[in-house]
Amino acid sequence: MCSFEWEKMTETLLDLIRPGIHYGLHFVAPLGIAYVFYRKNYLRVYLILLATMLVDLDHLLATPLFDPCRCSVGFHPLHSYVAIVIYAILLFFPKIRIIAIGLLFHMLTDYLDCLWL
Repeated sequence: MCSFEWEKMTETLLDLIRPGIHYGLHFVAPLGIAYVFYRKNYLRVYLILLATMLVDLDHLLATPLFDPCRCSVGFHPLHSYVAIVIYAILLFFPKIRIIAIGLLFHMLTDYLDCLWL
């Protein structure tokens, strides 16, 4: 198999597994975070981490609404670098730390997706 065929096959394989990894990081990884770090209240923490995905409502402001080749980090208002800095500052407030963790993990997940583009 020549290198071109290998690159094409690898690219197709990555395109197939990319959504699974992306949504696994959005839905399964927060469960792991909640269970490992907040075992006593892991279900409540998991639901809070899932609720931070409401940050994706800013995608409704984009035209077109969905573009698989668009990196959301730095494009959408709640995915902006200024917003990410604010989310990092929120880590210093214990009462909302879990929300900050969820928002930052969401940004990390979306950024990893951007690296694949």
